[in-house]
Amino acid sequence: ADKDDAKEDDSKSDSKKSDTAKGSLDVSDIAAEALPSIVSLTTKSVQEVQNYYGMYGMFGYAPQQQEQEVEGSGSGIIVGKNDDEYLIATNYHVVEGADTLSVDLADGTAAEATVKGFDEEKDLAVVAVSVDDIDSDTKDAISVAKIGSSDDLKVGEQVIAIGNALGYGQSVTTGVVSAKNREVSLTDGTMNLLQTDAAINGGNSGGALLNASGEVIGINVAKYSSSGSSSNASVEGMGFAIPISSVKDIISDLETKETRTKVSEDERGYLGISGFDVDEQTSQAYSIPQGIQVQSVVKGGPAENAGIAASDVITKFDGQDVSSMASLQSMLEYYKKGEQVKVTIEYRDGREYKTKDVTVTLGDKSLIETTQNAAN
Repeated sequence: ADKDDAKEDDSKSDSKKSDTAKGSLDVSDIAAEALPSIVSLTTKSVQEVQNYYGMYGMFGYAPQQQEQEVEGSGSGIIVGKNDDEYLIATNYHVVEGADTLSVDLADGTAAEATVKGFDEEKDLAVVAVSVDDIDSDTKDAISVAKIGSSDDLKVGEQVIAIGNALGYGQSVTTGVVSAKNREVSLTDGTMNLLQTDAAINGGNSGGALLNASGEVIGINVAKYSSSGSSSNASVEGMGFAIPISSVKDIISDLETKETRTKVSEDERGYLGISGFDVDEQTSQAYSIPQGIQVQSVVKGGPAENAGIAASDVITKFDGQDVSSMASLQSMLEYYKKGEQVKVTIEYRDGREYKTKDVTVTLGDKSLIETTQNAAN
């Protein structure tokens, strides 16, 4: 009987290997184990839009500006938990500009979330949900994801993608690793990504790419089309994910940030600078560190008082990488005037750049504008 059982086990093993080779691996058990760690994200933001059909617009006058609430969707992965919060990794572009953020958990319950930190260049963000906002039944229904290694992946290896495809809720798709370290041009720059033929569509961004052991080996980020990244793709079978091994340390760092909420325009802190974005191409061409090269500082403003000068390059704000003026402005939406923040700059010393940390006391925009007007 034991021999018969052994033969049966061998037969099942051979069958499973055969199924895997054919790309028809049954992923139901993997999906069932991973789904409790995957969430859906819903964002709301208020944007200004032009109304061309207002009272005057119909007769050729300038269009009217009006505010409109815009809703977006994406996915996230529960990557950690502490005494106060569940920590969720997602793409920065999913939460970018969001005024409110809601997380739908595995059992269908929803909770408000706040952004802990983000890295625009790597398209990563970590958001937090308060433990106090989740009841005991929901806590039993969710789990922290298992993190694997993308460095160990092989081309052709089976993978599973889970995410909030098109905002309909969690969908499971399968495929293989089509390529590793694929250089992909996206809207905001170039990234080295995993390529897969697992179906990835709008709303999947921020969701998990799993290996056959159910470990997260990538964060889904884009689907390729002939016109770029789009949910209306005319090129099929090309999805991309951020390799988890390349961003583990960044996620861990973002998890430690102070949880912040957006502050009102009146309360918001300001640096008092103008500057240029220094991207990777510009950095290589002109031997300037990546970040923001300061064009000018407001006389007597926060930046100047902290020792920041024209031609310095700002590379970090409160420990977070700064890649553009837009990313810096997004960060400042969470900081109040009067707060002290560490800013990392690169300053020229002869033919070289040297690194220095300065402490900036964020200023009041109205006072900065008053100072500028007085100078003019």
